[in-house]
Amino acid sequence: MSTVSSFSDQREEMVRKQVIARGVVDRHVLAAMREVPREVFVGDRYHEFAYEDSPLPIEEGQTISQPYIVALMIEAAHVRPGDNVLEVGAGSGYASAVLSRIAQHVHALEWHRPLADVARSRLRRLGYRNVTVLQGDGSIGCPAHAPFDVIIVSAGGPDVPEPLLRQLCIGGRLIIPVGHEPRTQELLKIERTGENQFERESLGQVRFVPLIGTEGWAADGHPIAAQRAVAPVRIHTESRERMAKAIAAACEPIIDPETTSLDALLARIGDARVVMIGESTHGTSEFYRFRNRITRELITKRGFSIVAIEGDWPDVAVIDRHVHGKATAAECKEAFTRFPAWMWRNRETAEFVDWLAARNLRPMTGDSDVGIYGLDLYSLGKSISAVLEFLDREDPTAAEAARIRYGCFSPWESDPATYGRATASGRLKGCEREAVEMLTSMLEMRLKDPIRTRDPLFDARRNAAVVHQAERYYRAMYYGARESWNLRDEHMFSTLQAVLDHRGPQSRAVVWAHNSHVGHAGATEMTDRGETNLGQLARKDFGPGAYLIGMGTHCGTVAAASGWDEPMRVRALRESHPDSYESIFHASGVPRFMLPLRKTHDPALREALASPRLERAVGVIYRPDTEILSHYFQATLPGQFDEWVWFDQTKAVTANAEATDDFDPSTFPFGL
Repeated sequence: MSTVSSFSDQREEMVRKQVIARGVVDRHVLAAMREVPREVFVGDRYHEFAYEDSPLPIEEGQTISQPYIVALMIEAAHVRPGDNVLEVGAGSGYASAVLSRIAQHVHALEWHRPLADVARSRLRRLGYRNVTVLQGDGSIGCPAHAPFDVIIVSAGGPDVPEPLLRQLCIGGRLIIPVGHEPRTQELLKIERTGENQFERESLGQVRFVPLIGTEGWAADGHPIAAQRAVAPVRIHTESRERMAKAIAAACEPIIDPETTSLDALLARIGDARVVMIGESTHGTSEFYRFRNRITRELITKRGFSIVAIEGDWPDVAVIDRHVHGKATAAECKEAFTRFPAWMWRNRETAEFVDWLAARNLRPMTGDSDVGIYGLDLYSLGKSISAVLEFLDREDPTAAEAARIRYGCFSPWESDPATYGRATASGRLKGCEREAVEMLTSMLEMRLKDPIRTRDPLFDARRNAAVVHQAERYYRAMYYGARESWNLRDEHMFSTLQAVLDHRGPQSRAVVWAHNSHVGHAGATEMTDRGETNLGQLARKDFGPGAYLIGMGTHCGTVAAASGWDEPMRVRALRESHPDSYESIFHASGVPRFMLPLRKTHDPALREALASPRLERAVGVIYRPDTEILSHYFQATLPGQFDEWVWFDQTKAVTANAEATDDFDPSTFPFGL
């Protein structure tokens, strides 16, 4: 069957199963949906999934709506031949194309110029000449071509923009998602019944990207017109000044991160079995260096023997072999080569690894061996290879069975996200049974010679667990963000528990991960979304035996990418939002400090900080143009962390994101 006929068949099935089956009956809409080739409006990478019942990523970090939503909105707008239509938020151009098969003319406005250019090109290539794509502020409409019989807005605003109402003709229909929170909206149908009369009808809850513009959200996520939305959390000037002074009085200044005494911090940590150290960005030098310092103190003064990081198990296992003098140059070269390589391929991490290697290879009398372990689950292909290599050495017969089982993954090892989409859509059976069977076999296996310096069976079992959980994770990604987030953090916590059990009842662990993983989820807006995290699971399991440390900054530079799989750049970090915790800490005037939140010096300050506020979180991607939408969330800091570490101005990590050819193992893992 040719690709063209295959897409045609899929299009017909989409209309039948996704559109008609859900109640869309308008013959004009159904005919247009059957005609427009949706595969043209998604990137090449997603052609195969063009007719799935889900949104899909497009350029500029945006999405193309699922087919049913497009059909629903057009049917609700009662678009008819001869209509003059305005679409706000053209995106890839797909909805404009569908509208053009019904209406006389469509004017499509798109905020992002690159998207407008791409949409224009696609529509021209298809010969759809009755669509005019314009770049501009869609929230103020297109008065030059008004009035419109229909206006369809494919982005969510804080309220209904007045200019759009005025650009409707009498009897005209406006379809728009509206909500005071940028991430969720109510889909409204508004009909203009008179010069100043409008009828409103709700079509249900939806999730659209934000409507950026004068009558929508600002690029930083604030509603531009204050009367149109509830402000996140306002901090009065008097209250800010009072809290800032209290912070300055209660904090412990960090004069020099390398020499400032940490004895008071260690006393507060006490007998905690797990210390989790967070960071508000994945690319800030000060966070990495001070985390290194705290970890060295916990190892040398408190006997911690485990460092567990937000990294893939097989890559971190290479670091572990290196710090025990067992890694080869070939292994070193292959570690941490996938995006985002700079997160661990940086000078700051290398300095800690060098210190740990020297400490392990020249231990003082009575020192315990310190291991470093990866908690994450993105290493599907590498973990499969690690299990097979182990079985080839230990049990060739079992290796043959493993190859048959893991053969299910073979086409997907280099692109597990595609596997997830295919299984979630029902177009691929999936490999869950094979992954479970393999993990069960590994758990039942016993080594003939169990006395080893490092336990290879434990390593192989953990890799088998990664394969099992990664398979579940990539399927869950396409059912919802909550499911995939929870599965990932639950996997990281179960891995931490396994390492602690493996190292024995006296073992103690330091965990390195982002604030969003380390801080107690129950004290943030994550709990409203049904999400959990490492910090919450640790608090539930270890109680006060888990000590949670967060880190933040006001401004500076950060190493990050603009999008997934894009190059890393050193970027300016915007000054913190006026209504955020970070702005209060900045107002304290203390450039670097530790602030106890569990065993506080000032209970009144802790109470004042307990009001929910905005908190910044930057991962490996940084989008300053939509910073408040992309990088802020609501939190209650004293419930989230036991300790807060502050660096007012910070700089990016010194990264080397490429593996070097002239590799010297002594500079592992990054050739710096």
